[in-house]
Amino acid sequence: MSVELPMWRAIAVFRIATLGYALIRYLTGYQHYAHPVGGWLYMGVLTVWTLATARSFLSAERCRWPLLAADAVVAVTGIVLTRAFDDPARVLAGEATMPTVWAAGTVLGFAAKGGWRAAAAASAVIGAADVVESGAVTTSNVHNIVLLLVAGCAIGWVIELARASESVLARALQLEAANRERERLARDIHDGVLQVLAMVQRRGAELGGEAAVIGRMAGEQEAALRALVSGGLPPDRPLPIGELPAAAGPAGDATAPGGFRGDGSAPLDLRALVGGCAGPGVTVSAPGTPVLLAGGAAAEVAAAVGAALDNVRRHAGEGAHAWILLEDEPDEVIVSIRDDGPGFPPERLRDAEREGRLGVALSIRGRLRDLGGSADVSSVPGQGVEVELRIPRPRGGKDGWT
Repeated sequence: MSVELPMWRAIAVFRIATLGYALIRYLTGYQHYAHPVGGWLYMGVLTVWTLATARSFLSAERCRWPLLAADAVVAVTGIVLTRAFDDPARVLAGEATMPTVWAAGTVLGFAAKGGWRAAAAASAVIGAADVVESGAVTTSNVHNIVLLLVAGCAIGWVIELARASESVLARALQLEAANRERERLARDIHDGVLQVLAMVQRRGAELGGEAAVIGRMAGEQEAALRALVSGGLPPDRPLPIGELPAAAGPAGDATAPGGFRGDGSAPLDLRALVGGCAGPGVTVSAPGTPVLLAGGAAAEVAAAVGAALDNVRRHAGEGAHAWILLEDEPDEVIVSIRDDGPGFPPERLRDAEREGRLGVALSIRGRLRDLGGSADVSSVPGQGVEVELRIPRPRGGKDGWT
C-alpha cells in the first residue's frame, strides 16, 4: 500500500467533518444574516459538492487537477459570498465565513496532489479571498493565512518525502529481485555447467592428445564463466523486474537428486529426496516417519545436500565416506552432512569465494538463505567437514504440512 494513501483518506474524513461543522455553525447563526436564504443555498451546494467528491479525495489518481480547481472555486465563492449574505457589522467584526475551516481541506488536497508549492499557491488564493471578504488586512486574516500556509506546506513536504522514499524502496526491491535471480542462475550454472566443464578439463588432461586440447578449452571457459558468475551484472544495468523469468524465485525451478522437482504446490517427504543420495560411500539416517516440507523448499534442501556431497567427492576424494543425518524437530528440520576427508582451514571458504568458486556460498548457503534458514560449514584440518542445514517450519510447526 502506498504510504500516501492514509493521508488522502484523512483528507477525505477531514472534509466530511468540517462540512458538518460548517452546517452546524450556520444553523445556529443564520438568523443574524442579512440574506439567510442565499446562505442556505450556498450551504446546500457545499453539502452536495462535498458528498459527491468524497470518493475522489481517496487517492491521487482519482483527485485530478480540474477537480481541485473546482474545489478551490467552491471555497473562494463561499468566502466572498459571506460578505454579501452576512450582516456588514458581523463581517467587520471578523465573524467566520460560511465554509469556515472547510476551506482548509482544499489546501490539503493541493498539498497531497502537488506538494508544498501547490499548497502554498492554494493558501495564497484562500487567503486573498479572506482579505476580500473582510475588506481589509486584519490580524484575524493574517492569523488564518499563516495557519493555512504552514499546515499546507508541512503536509505537502511530508507527501514529497513519502513519494521519494517510495521510489527509493521500489528501486531497492528491484535490485534485490535482480540479485536473487542472478544468484539463482549462478546456482544452476554451478550445479551443472561448471561441474561438467571441470570434469571435461580433468578427463581431457588424463586422456591426452586432442582430448587434452578440448579439456584446456573447457578449463578456460570454466574460468571465464566463474568470473562472470562471481562478478554479476554491471551496476549500471540492473535487471528490471519485468524481465525476470516466470520461474524466478528461490525455489521455483529447483531439481533435486533422484529427479524430483519441487514447484511448491504440495508438501514432499524430504526423506525420499535425501534418501536418493545413499550409496556405497554415503550413509543416510532419517526418522521413521515422513519429514514433510513444501515442495519447492524440499527440492532446494535436497539440491543443497547434493552440492555438499559433490564437494565431498571433489575435495575429499572417491575413497571418502559421507554421513547424512536428517532430524525432524517441531519448529525446524535439520540436515547434517559429515565426511571423513582431510578437511580444510577456516579461511579456505573466503579464498574460494574470491576465486569465483561459489559452491558453498550459492549452492548451499544461498539456497538456505532464500528459504529463511541457515547453513553452517565447519572443518578442522585432518578431521573432515560438517555441513549443518537448518530449515524453519511455517507457523504451526509440523501441522502446517499435514
